[in-house]
Amino acid sequence: MLEQIGSTTLNGIERIGRFWRFTGGTFGAIVKIFFKPDYYSYVVTQMNTIGVRSVPVIMATGAFVGMILAIQAYGQLAVMGLEERLGVLINIAVVKELGPVLAAVMLAGRVGGALTAELGTMNVTEQIAAVRSMGTDPMVYLVGPRVLACLLLTPFLIVYADLLGILGGYFISVLQLKINAGAYWEYSAQGVELWDVSTGILKGFFFGGAIALISCYKGFTCREGAQGVGQACTEAFVGSFMTILAMNYVFAVILDAVYKTFWTLRPLL
Repeated sequence: MLEQIGSTTLNGIERIGRFWRFTGGTFGAIVKIFFKPDYYSYVVTQMNTIGVRSVPVIMATGAFVGMILAIQAYGQLAVMGLEERLGVLINIAVVKELGPVLAAVMLAGRVGGALTAELGTMNVTEQIAAVRSMGTDPMVYLVGPRVLACLLLTPFLIVYADLLGILGGYFISVLQLKINAGAYWEYSAQGVELWDVSTGILKGFFFGGAIALISCYKGFTCREGAQGVGQACTEAFVGSFMTILAMNYVFAVILDAVYKTFWTLRPLL
């Protein structure tokens, strides 16, 4: 039993080491891309695939989040006579937590799965080895553009999710629940700060990087056969989802401490 535990531990450490070595190679590839304009077209292609084509599903996700929050929270606030403050609850929840997290989870399913399947198929059919045999670094040619596109566009996709979440909550609150529109926006403006919006967008940068790195790594290291590619896609989504939740918790702790230490002191400075 001790031998099995030790073997499992060593294998886990080895996998972690391989992942971080892959991560270092990825960021090295991104640096090379900046000095090789010939690769810019690959980045633009991935930005279209990863970012532009994800806009409709991200917008729909944000809209439904805002509408559901309006329906669920109205009853609790109406009991206390605070229904006009519904906009504060909806907008803070959307821009600070639910918008970034659910948009990232949706990207992990749509984009992460596609990246893993694409690179995994190339790995199984030895196309990656063929790229390497032609003297081209597959990290620069295949991984770098995909990770860079996710890093750059995930924050913008989160902005779309936030915008539609705010509008979805507004329309349900004003048109269906008959809340005064002026009071809705007035209380929202008082309760939502630039800090809340910016922290949600900042999370998107790290969420996008995590999704792309985990998905590309699983595609590069998947086992042979259709079953190996399918298992790699599953592991990529689960790993991305758990990483997003863990990172969100860490950000919540750190950013709360930063807010209490520095942001609240701005009027005094």
